[in-house]
Amino acid sequence: MTNETLPLFPLNTVLLPGAALQLRVFERRYLDLVRDCGRSGSTFGVCLILEGNEVGDVATPAAFGCEAVIEDFDTGPDGLLHLRLRGKRRFRVQKTRVRDNGMVVGEIEWREADSDDELHPEHAVLAIVLQKILEQIDVQGAAFSQHEMDNAAWVGWRLAELLPMDNAQRLDVLQEDDVHKRLDKLLALIG
Repeated sequence: MTNETLPLFPLNTVLLPGAALQLRVFERRYLDLVRDCGRSGSTFGVCLILEGNEVGDVATPAAFGCEAVIEDFDTGPDGLLHLRLRGKRRFRVQKTRVRDNGMVVGEIEWREADSDDELHPEHAVLAIVLQKILEQIDVQGAAFSQHEMDNAAWVGWRLAELLPMDNAQRLDVLQEDDVHKRLDKLLALIG
C-alpha cells in the first residue's frame, strides 16, 4: 500500500467506489482544487464530515474516504460550478494538515483493490435484491452483465450505493476491506 498526499473534500455524504455524485462548488478553496485537478489530471478525496459543516470553517473528515474523479462539469442555472464525480479507489487518512486557504490535505494510504471474487451462495440473495432495485429505478435499462451480477465487490458497492442507509452505515461498509464481510454487513441490513 502506497502513502501519498491527497486534497480532501469533506462532505455530508459517503462516496463509494463506482458511485456517481453530483456536487455544486462555490468556495474559493474548492474552485482552486477543481482548477488544479483539471490542469494536472489529478484527483481528490471525498470524506464524510465527522464534525463541522460543508461550508465555512474547516470540517473534520472521517479516516476513510474515496478518491473522486471528475467526469463532467458545467455551470448550472444558479451560476455555480456543477460537477459529476465518480468514486474510484478507497483510502485511509493517516494524518491531515490544513493549508492557508482552508483546504484539508490528507496523508493517505490506498486500500488494496477489491478481489474479483464471485458471490458466495449465502450472498446470492443480494444479487437478486440488487437486480430488483435496478429494475425499479431503470438504471440503463437494468442491463448489467452476468459477470457484474456475480462479482461480489460490484454487487456490494452498488447495493451500498442504492439501499436506504445512513452515512454511518455507508462509512462502515466503505471501511471494510474484505468483500465478503462487506456483503455480510449488507445482508444484515436487509435481513
